This record gives sequence, C-alpha cells and structure tokens, in this order.
Amino acid sequence: MTTFIISGSRGTDDPTMATLPFMAAKTAKEQGHDVVLWLWNEAVTLGRKGTADHIHGVNLTPLKELLATVQAAGVQIWVCGACAVARQIMVEDLVAGASIKGMPDYIKAVAERDRNVTF
Repeated sequence: MTTFIISGSRGTDDPTMATLPFMAAKTAKEQGHDVVLWLWNEAVTLGRKGTADHIHGVNLTPLKELLATVQAAGVQIWVCGACAVARQIMVEDLVAGASIKGMPDYIKAVAERDRNVTF
C-alpha cells in the first residue's frame, strides 16, 4: 500500500480541474492506498455543504457522486484553514468527513506520505 496526499486548488472557477483531485482520491482508495485529500485556494469551496451538487466537469463524473464515494470510502478531506477563513467557511459549513487543517498539518503529511499529487 502506498500513501498519498492529493491536493486540489481549483473550485467553482474550473469545474473540470476541481473534479480531478476527487477522481484521483477515489481511484487511489479503490486500489487500496491510504489517501488524504487536501483542498486549498479556491478548492476549499468544494468542502462546503451543497457546493459539489453544482460541479460537473467536461466529460467527467459529477462531483456530487465522487464526493459521496470518497466520503463512503473514508477518505480524509482536509480543508486549508487560512483559505477557508478567507472565504468565510466555518467548520459547521463542511461536508461530512471534512476537517479544517493548517499548513503545519499539510507539510507534515507531505513529508510522511509516499506520493504527493497536485491539481
């Protein structure tokens, strides 16, 4: 088993790029790997309840479905705290399985993981 941290920085501004980290997390988890999904910059909006309902990248599975799959698989969803504050996203706004994390958490996870994939 390989350990991954998969980072996404795009949100509602780019539905296709916003969807790719969720696809990668789903695939890695299905292959038996340990996965953390890190959302930062505009991607933190995807951690807000209801946002994924409206994201559908070009020729991709709707984000709502991918989010449900990664949640059901137990993938940890980390939302950048500074990025969330800048967008007025509070912990009570987050989807199930998501938590607010800081840069120290992210850097520690990157150092401990086998692979870091960034979108």
